[in-house]
Amino acid sequence: MAGRETGAKPADQEAEGRSAQDEVDRLVTAWRRELPDLDVSPFEVLSRVTRLARHLDRARRLVFATHDLESWEFDVLTALRRAGTPYELSPGRLLTQTLVTSGTMTNRIDRLAAKDLVERRPDPADRRGVRVRLTAKGRDRVDTALADLLAHERELLAGLPAADRDQLAGLLRRLLGPFDERS
Repeated sequence: MAGRETGAKPADQEAEGRSAQDEVDRLVTAWRRELPDLDVSPFEVLSRVTRLARHLDRARRLVFATHDLESWEFDVLTALRRAGTPYELSPGRLLTQTLVTSGTMTNRIDRLAAKDLVERRPDPADRRGVRVRLTAKGRDRVDTALADLLAHERELLAGLPAADRDQLAGLLRRLLGPFDERS
């Protein structure tokens, strides 16, 4: 009881804290030793975000590979799928949603059309414009890839209670907000 009043941690929590040390803790400790006057505390959050992003990217690429998809293909196909029936968008809307240049998007649409995952259609509202539409094959491919991705990502998050996941999502939303506002 006295240990709780003084803020001391029980022995099992101290042991858990020591065993939970990760690579970022080691790098922060090293920087604090080497440059004690430099505030390296941003690394404690952002280096973990960076490392997590790399691990997630690698895991996602493995899931997509089982569906013969690249990450960029999945991004374009899911943008079209989210658009709802008839699952089509203008190339400009695809640019906005995938954050790539028009030249890159043209190349991506060409490659997806060659795989029969999308098709170009005339834009009924603009004789010079085109719409990119998800084919039945593209819809089937993205739907199964999405289901597998979500199953895999649920496994990755299984160790976090729902309340922790909600709190983490909220904190990341706040951190990401200013970046999204600038886009």
